[in-house]
Amino acid sequence: MEKTLQILNDLERDGIVGRYAIGGAMGATFYIEPVLTFDLDVFIVLPQKGGLVSLSPLYKALAKRGYAEKGECIDIEGVPVQFLPVYNPLLEEALAEAKETVYENTRTRVLRAEHLIAICLQTGREKDRDRVRLFRKEAEFDSRYLHSLLKRFGLEDTWKKWTK
Repeated sequence: MEKTLQILNDLERDGIVGRYAIGGAMGATFYIEPVLTFDLDVFIVLPQKGGLVSLSPLYKALAKRGYAEKGECIDIEGVPVQFLPVYNPLLEEALAEAKETVYENTRTRVLRAEHLIAICLQTGREKDRDRVRLFRKEAEFDSRYLHSLLKRFGLEDTWKKWTK
């Protein structure tokens, strides 16, 4: 995975993506015990041309480097990577406030635990409910900050339902 992160850093440095951070199940493993996942979810900001956002320049840049599409992912050094452009205010904030960290010897960013929890609540799948339960049980997070997020993004009711 370290080589994959190095490629992501190159993409950011080269301006192919504006900013990236790890999210999803792989992002959660920085805070809780690993759960089964088949890909690396990478939230990104893409350069815009006009009002359109397109993954095409990213896919072309990766193809030039020898990386191929596999379904909804791109295989980068043996790791299936799913690129997820930020599409709402919660994700924009999550990406802006992602934590700098080091994986092995490579710098990267991971979404904060509080944002990962809020994204799970917003997405609302059963596996997200399970992940929230694991975060509550295993992760260290700032409860005050989480509750301010839940309030700002209208997720308080879902939190109450899921944490009864």
